[in-house]
Amino acid sequence: MDIGLINKNNALSDLVFGASLYFPPIFKALFLGFIIWLLVHRAIRGWLYSGDIWHPTLMDLSIFIIAVSGSMWMLTHW
Repeated sequence: MDIGLINKNNALSDLVFGASLYFPPIFKALFLGFIIWLLVHRAIRGWLYSGDIWHPTLMDLSIFIIAVSGSMWMLTHW
């Protein structure tokens, strides 16, 4: 019994599920910024938590915001 839901002549029969997902540019900037932040955070972790910085969490957050802003700039200008 053919109910017609899956038709070989259908234009969307070969659509891959991943092709129908939409990732907005801010998601791409957040992902790239997170990767940049991970690299920067690992490089300065010793200095960040040594006591020289008054509030390490705020410094971490500001570095993350700068990384996301920089990655958004890179995505829009390249």
